[in-house]
Amino acid sequence: MKWLFNFLFFNVLIFNSIPDYVQSYHKATTKKQEVEFINKYKNSSKINIIAYVVSLEMKQAKYKFFPWKKLSIFNKGKKKLEGLIRDNPDNVDLRYIRLVIQENVPSLLNYKSNITEDKLFLSNIMKIKDTSDYLDFYIKKNTSL
Repeated sequence: MKWLFNFLFFNVLIFNSIPDYVQSYHKATTKKQEVEFINKYKNSSKINIIAYVVSLEMKQAKYKFFPWKKLSIFNKGKKKLEGLIRDNPDNVDLRYIRLVIQENVPSLLNYKSNITEDKLFLSNIMKIKDTSDYLDFYIKKNTSL
């Protein structure tokens, strides 16, 4: 019975500490919700928030008609994301976002080269109790980990 209490207490504690932008990001399932998220958070200076904005900006490529426009939008976001990761290699949110993108984009976009690296990084982070524990649920749910 004690383990059940500890499990429930820990989960309530974790889910209550999930930042609003993470919850909003995962609830954005339509183009309108994605654009609202982008507009709400695009001027943030916080690296974690920028990661989610860039991800949804990249996703906007799927709503474009012309293939070159799709590719342009995707590559612009990819360049931003890679720059953020280069400057912040230990940021869990950035690595999570990149893994989600790389596991879900078509192979022809040639953006799958960091999957193994990010999976290793995230699996090691998930073993540690830290301030990013709220992401463990999403990592398990949205990636192949």
